[in-house]
Amino acid sequence: MKNAELHRTHRIGWLRAAVLGANDGIVSTASLIVGVAAAEASRNNVLVAGLAGLVAGAMSMAAGEYVSVSSQSDTENADLEREREELAMDVESEQAELAAIYVKRGLDDDLAKQVAAQLMAKDALGAHARDELGISDTLSARPVQAAMASAGTFTVGAALPLLLVLVVPTSKLVWVVSGSSLFFLALLGALASRAGGAPVWKSIARVTFWGALAMALTAGVGALFGAKL
Repeated sequence: MKNAELHRTHRIGWLRAAVLGANDGIVSTASLIVGVAAAEASRNNVLVAGLAGLVAGAMSMAAGEYVSVSSQSDTENADLEREREELAMDVESEQAELAAIYVKRGLDDDLAKQVAAQLMAKDALGAHARDELGISDTLSARPVQAAMASAGTFTVGAALPLLLVLVVPTSKLVWVVSGSSLFFLALLGALASRAGGAPVWKSIARVTFWGALAMALTAGVGALFGAKL
């Protein structure tokens, strides 16, 4: 007996939000710490800036994800309501429309009509949502789940460079936080690629490149303006 195939599409919703949150948490907080430390600020000032960045970033990520995914959910619900009305007004035309979709996918006319009729007999709206609108339970928008995943992982990601501020000498913060954060980003890229079934090294290169660029730019800004103030 053939074993059930392992697919990862059911992870898309929470995995995207989680990876985005953790990546932003590391990059934004580490960049903020590096920028402030490069301006030769005291440990307390760096710590306050990092904590403020953590709280503000987590709330921003949660709000952004919730609003964005809610908008997607609203669009999906509007499309479903319109489809429900069309099914109530003219079910035969809707069945023919569904059959035409199956013909385009490779079924012959008779078989397409049979498939459309049987699927609609069981769940007409579900069949049209899935095959006409591209909406399914696996990929449907879940605003609260996305917001919580994004905010939670942002906090975890931001806490990693922030903890270093407590234990690393101020004079070495820029280099230690930068190097450690790039390591954390590489680890995040590897974990995300394994969870999503993507190439590991490609994911690692992508997240570390943008993280290094962000920290380099903020360090430059901190050093430039810190020297002038």
